[in-house]
Amino acid sequence: ISTVMKMQLGSSLCLLLLFSCLSEVVEGKALHLDSCSVNVHTHELRKYYSTIRSNAISGDSEIGVKLLDKSLIKDVQDGQTCCFLNLVLRFYVERVFGNYASSQPQQQRCSSALANAFVSIRRDIHKCHCQCAEETQRAVDSLHAEFIKVCVSLNITLPSLMSHTLILEINQAAQKAMGELNTVLEWLEGLGQKT
Repeated sequence: ISTVMKMQLGSSLCLLLLFSCLSEVVEGKALHLDSCSVNVHTHELRKYYSTIRSNAISGDSEIGVKLLDKSLIKDVQDGQTCCFLNLVLRFYVERVFGNYASSQPQQQRCSSALANAFVSIRRDIHKCHCQCAEETQRAVDSLHAEFIKVCVSLNITLPSLMSHTLILEINQAAQKAMGELNTVLEWLEGLGQKT
């Protein structure tokens, strides 16, 4: 291959890479969260979640218990969207993703990609300086309480925090939360349509 052909091939690859990066930026949606906005790639979140959803739902042994009721999201007060989203993403990053376990490497990669996306969204939200009302904090605290209840219903006692049984039950509670992540994604998509 001649030097000219190598340069043309290199230029073409660079151009192709640039176009793919630009198309990625275009597909993100600006979500207006009270006094600021953040860019969220809901299509990517949905793609990653669709890979793990059926496994997360099928592994949920506590089908009578709901962690994330749709009414919790529907009842977010005006001016509290930013705070609520930040707190829910924090719950998923700190409690769920780290404890979600799948035997499938592809599902683990998708879970990690979701976690990284949530961390990135939280980083952007942090710049918004959201003010949280007490009622919003209580609503998300109820989500944490339900997560703990699922753990307790699976025979977890708090003093046994480092036992193998606890890790297994926390993984099951995290699996339930992953199965209910669809509720959060639907809400995000709805926020994107309002803009």
